Amino acid sequence: MPRKGMGSLLFSSKKSASSILESPSRPSFSDAVLERTLEIAEPIIKKWDADTSDFASVTSLFYENRKEATEFIKWVNNVQKSMHKYVSEHSSYSDNKLVRGQKLMEIAMKRLEKEFYQILSTNRAHLDPESFSSRSSLTSRASTLSSISDFEDDEELRRAGEVIEEVEDVSMNAVTDLKLIADCMISSGYGKECISIYRPLRKSIIDEAIYKLGVDKTISNQIQKMEWNVLEIRVNNWLNAMKVVMETLFIGERNLCDQVFASSEAIREACFSDISREGAQLLFGFPELVAKNRKKSPAKIFRSLDMYTAIATHWKGIESIFTADSSSAVKSQALISLSKLGETVRVELTEFESTIQKDKSKALTFGIHSLTVNVMIYLSTLADYSNVLNDILDYTIQHKASETTSYFNISTFDNSPAPAISRRFTWIIHVLLCKIGAKAKHFKDASLCYIFLANNLQNVVVKVLTSNLKYIVGDEWIINHEAKVEEFAESYERLGWEHVIHHISTARIVSGEDVKEFFRKFTTLFDQAYRKQSTCVVGDNKLREDIQRSISGKISEVYRKLYDTHKLTIETEKSRGNTHIVKYAPDDVDSLLSDLFCGYDGSGESLNFSSGLNSRGPRLWLN
Repeated sequence: MPRKGMGSLLFSSKKSASSILESPSRPSFSDAVLERTLEIAEPIIKKWDADTSDFASVTSLFYENRKEATEFIKWVNNVQKSMHKYVSEHSSYSDNKLVRGQKLMEIAMKRLEKEFYQILSTNRAHLDPESFSSRSSLTSRASTLSSISDFEDDEELRRAGEVIEEVEDVSMNAVTDLKLIADCMISSGYGKECISIYRPLRKSIIDEAIYKLGVDKTISNQIQKMEWNVLEIRVNNWLNAMKVVMETLFIGERNLCDQVFASSEAIREACFSDISREGAQLLFGFPELVAKNRKKSPAKIFRSLDMYTAIATHWKGIESIFTADSSSAVKSQALISLSKLGETVRVELTEFESTIQKDKSKALTFGIHSLTVNVMIYLSTLADYSNVLNDILDYTIQHKASETTSYFNISTFDNSPAPAISRRFTWIIHVLLCKIGAKAKHFKDASLCYIFLANNLQNVVVKVLTSNLKYIVGDEWIINHEAKVEEFAESYERLGWEHVIHHISTARIVSGEDVKEFFRKFTTLFDQAYRKQSTCVVGDNKLREDIQRSISGKISEVYRKLYDTHKLTIETEKSRGNTHIVKYAPDDVDSLLSDLFCGYDGSGESLNFSSGLNSRGPRLWLN
């Protein structure tokens, strides 16, 4: 390794070395100090000259005797200070002492380089930033153990304390020794040599840790060709890696670097930047590569949001860790990835909206359509990212006035000042409802059309109320759409049961023949209505009970009253052999109405979710 000449350090005055040699020696106090310092320091330093001592070549100074090592450092510093003092006070002198001192300094620096390397390499495990967090775990464990009842075995607590003390002692001793050596080498003009040892060893730790966490630079060129299910595994690895690297690895390495090179801010910044730059750019560059992948998957938006959240959450940490100008490329890469991820989210959301608009599947049943279920699962999951989406979504929403429906009576949105996320989500729900309204028109029976609308809108409202969507769309939206559900239910009731309700509410019974005619017609109308409506299913308990209660209040109660009023006539007719005058007793009507709308959800569709990949978002296949 090339040595930095001490002459360049010591002979820093304007006088040349030759003029100094020609000047007569003149004894002084600094001359005596240097002479005395060299006499004391020489045996201490030469003892550890590996070129002249077999003992020194196979033994570590700091491992053998830390007290002697401290003494060694002290006298190296004394030699360096005495030489500087000597040069600054002499205008003419002999350089014999300086040559002698420089030789000692070269021996000392060579020794310290070796010691520096040995301490770093042999204490790799104790100086690994990831192992710092394990010490915290041990400390937490000991704290927990200390709170255990006295009736518990104290042996585990004692052993845990010993482990903690041992690990901390080794680490602190290593850091202390490294700092002593670094301070000495930097003050002696050997800072570059010190860094050249420190940098590759510590860089390998960061690079290896990131690789083990699943972020591999060799796959960069392969990402564009990967199928999404394969790439998603890589994304999940990255999300785990981001947390470990930002909360343990980079912080631990930064703290270690700051302690070892505490004497020089410039060296601290340059050294940490060199150590971390490649790994950090690889880590922060991965999301940009994922954003460029064009493979389609509904889950992509959720993984993009997860990655965006990970970077945004740790942004303050990124700024505080990568402070030097030399680390600007790292921060730039993180910002680029944020921008690309945001763009991906906007594109994915637009494509999702387009998928809803293009859906051509018919309403096969009057229950909840799979489109409604899937869209609301998708949106409710997206709502969990509302804080991030507020930063990503555009304020402007592109929509067409023609995308309205008479069923929902919703027109194009105005330009009221609402948050971008609120406008975007309410618009997508509006597009969904318009699509559901269009599907409702395929029902030939108007009552089934309205029960279909009520079912689907109720599902939308319930999904809003039971998720973070309620904070996005707001109370007014919820109130308006709850009222619309009631309106649909009333329309269903009117169209599905109006003949029965009208018959019993306008009954005019005067004679026994009127009684027979009333109950005969009621049986016919009720059978027709019930046969048609018994196939209806309302999955939501509240909506089902509300409709049952309303129909029962208009039919069962009135029917029971009429039945009781004309019970004598009914019994008389039965005694004459006219047993079929009344098909349904009041309890029969109650029972039949209470069984209405029960069963499965009516969608006839199964929902599909991501499985086996630890994915937060659903996989959705919109027909």
